[in-house]
Amino acid sequence: MRLRELAAKIDARPLSDADIEIKGVGGIDSVKEGYLTLLTSNKLIPQLRASAAAAVIVKEPITEIGIPQIAAENPLLAFARALEIFYVQPHRPEGVMPGATVSDSVRLGRDVSVYPMSFLAEGVTVGDRTVLYPGVFVGRGSFIGEDCIIHPNVTIREGVTIGSRVIIHSGAVIGSDGFGYVFSDGRHSKIPQVGGVIVEDDVEIGASVTIDRATTGNTMIGEGTKIDNLVQVGHNVSIGKHCIIVAQVGIGGSTEIGNYVTLAGQVGVSDHVQIEDGCIVGAMSGVIGRLQKGTYSGIPVMPHFKWLRVRALYERLPELQKKIKELEKKVGSAEKGGRDD
Repeated sequence: MRLRELAAKIDARPLSDADIEIKGVGGIDSVKEGYLTLLTSNKLIPQLRASAAAAVIVKEPITEIGIPQIAAENPLLAFARALEIFYVQPHRPEGVMPGATVSDSVRLGRDVSVYPMSFLAEGVTVGDRTVLYPGVFVGRGSFIGEDCIIHPNVTIREGVTIGSRVIIHSGAVIGSDGFGYVFSDGRHSKIPQVGGVIVEDDVEIGASVTIDRATTGNTMIGEGTKIDNLVQVGHNVSIGKHCIIVAQVGIGGSTEIGNYVTLAGQVGVSDHVQIEDGCIVGAMSGVIGRLQKGTYSGIPVMPHFKWLRVRALYERLPELQKKIKELEKKVGSAEKGGRDD
């Protein structure tokens, strides 16, 4: 594909020779001859010069680069679109393949693919062009929208609603029982978990994510939210729209998370927490109570810049302890000397 043609497709504009042929797309550390790459920082210009790249995506023209450039308002988005053009192939509809089990009352849309070893229980609905790869289980009465990709060995339990253009990666479990028990007479008795899960449009759910069904009502995952691998979402949690939930986050039951919230890796959120729109919580933080819009870190969580000061002080504690002991010794000596007078 000519660079000029590719630029038009990814919302970029050529800055120099646009008639060269582009064979593919690659990162600056592994780009091949004839490939387009991306410059994310001027610090990488020496690495770019040493690479085999045929052309580069930039935000503004850079004179010291000796290869053709195309400029984009959002270079990373342009790069993503280029990757999609070269490497993401449309799925060919396969229908219900031999070895899949589809109950008689299942409703399948147009051009659906159900791969071997998948099981669709009674009353399931699957929208147009959705793909269920091998080993997918969909429980009774669940609904999956259009253009979804459900990767191998995903479990979608009964009473779950999945919107359109949702991607669920391998090993995820949607709608498992919430962790609800009542203690009585020396034992823990299970509280039936009879609610559901609603996953709205354009959500992506990583590998081995677990999203518990509500005790009653629904656990909610808002439109456009992206959940990384190995995340636990407790029962009756409500996550807003366009949130980013990074790997190994754990969210306690009945927590309410607003829109455009970011939880970095290994954040722990207690139950019944409220996190307002636009909050950012740093890695390995512990959240309790209510967070107003802002950036937070630490255990327990506190405003990020306060946490930086606390951490700086924490690292100096041995030194400060030594100084305190020295001061105590001096004060003790002074007091003793005063009594001797």
